[in-house]
Amino acid sequence: GYFVFGIEDSSLILSLLPKQIHVSGVERLSTLVKLLIDEAAMDRSGRTLVLTRLVEVLLVESLRLGQTPDAPAGLLRGLGDARLSEAIRQMHTDPARPWTMADLAKEAALSRSAFFDRFSRNVGVPPMEYLLGWRMALAKNLLRQQEIDIAEVAERVGYGSASTFSTAFSRCVGQPPGRYARNSVNQQSVGS
Repeated sequence: GYFVFGIEDSSLILSLLPKQIHVSGVERLSTLVKLLIDEAAMDRSGRTLVLTRLVEVLLVESLRLGQTPDAPAGLLRGLGDARLSEAIRQMHTDPARPWTMADLAKEAALSRSAFFDRFSRNVGVPPMEYLLGWRMALAKNLLRQQEIDIAEVAERVGYGSASTFSTAFSRCVGQPPGRYARNSVNQQSVGS
């Protein structure tokens, strides 16, 4: 099967996940699949909610199985590493923090060089590049919502000024944040 993410900018996460995870003989997954089949076959109240939650649990369980040391480089392999997972979790929890390589290495209880090498090898991109990608994905999502101004977006994703953020955003996304926000509104209007 496959999953469809309900967000427009899922590219960062998807680029760090394996294209497919092959699992067999896992009782927990077999049980979840049986529950999904049973629920889909019946027309009961709350069916959509139950199916949605079962699919979410199936996805999480499948991803857990992909967290092995021999998995291809990507987010799952990084999350499967106890030390790296703490640094990744901190980046996701507090993207506005002015992270340095030393800060992230400390979260992982590693030296800076060991952290950089381990992160790059396991996740597939250097730590600060990953953080930049995460911040830009969050910024794009905030800009699409049209509820806050660019200065607030900049602050929420770790930039001290709107101009510094605008420069970084333009370099990463290929257009200034204001234009990106306007284009998002226009695309939403066309799709309505």
